[in-house]
Amino acid sequence: MSSSTVPESAPHPSPAEYLARAVQIAVDNVHNSGGPFGAIVVSADGQIFEGVNRVTANLDPSAHAEVTAIRNACQGLGTFDLSGATLYTSCEPCPMCLATSLWARIDRVYFAASRDDAADAGFDDALFYRYFEGDAADRRIMPVTDIVLSDEERVAPFTAWSLNPTRTEY
Repeated sequence: MSSSTVPESAPHPSPAEYLARAVQIAVDNVHNSGGPFGAIVVSADGQIFEGVNRVTANLDPSAHAEVTAIRNACQGLGTFDLSGATLYTSCEPCPMCLATSLWARIDRVYFAASRDDAADAGFDDALFYRYFEGDAADRRIMPVTDIVLSDEERVAPFTAWSLNPTRTEY
């Protein structure tokens, strides 16, 4: 995990400078057996957390650069709520990374390369975008279907959650 803070006396980097850093760590990651993706989370108080794509290196399909940077920020800050933070990423976030950013309550995302640039390099997420944006025919690649259970059984986890006085709201 890489973390740093911009000193108070130092001028804060511009969004373009943070983005250039994300692109450079993506390039460096390619030379370290990783994918061509890099990301930086800058917390509300200026702490910087990096993440790189380690999908093939770690055999983890969720180890995208954005998710890794968000995990590093959450661990480093001791919270799952990154309100006030900004994500800078070398490429337009895929649906998983965008959803993770939303769940982390990231305030803003800046990216360099587009999804079309990624597709040109062999990273075509168009099928995933269609899955979420399209109709039922687009969801045939992986059907998601509910199974009818009793009302009590179906909502048992939520009932347990609502009755737990020590739960952490999120």
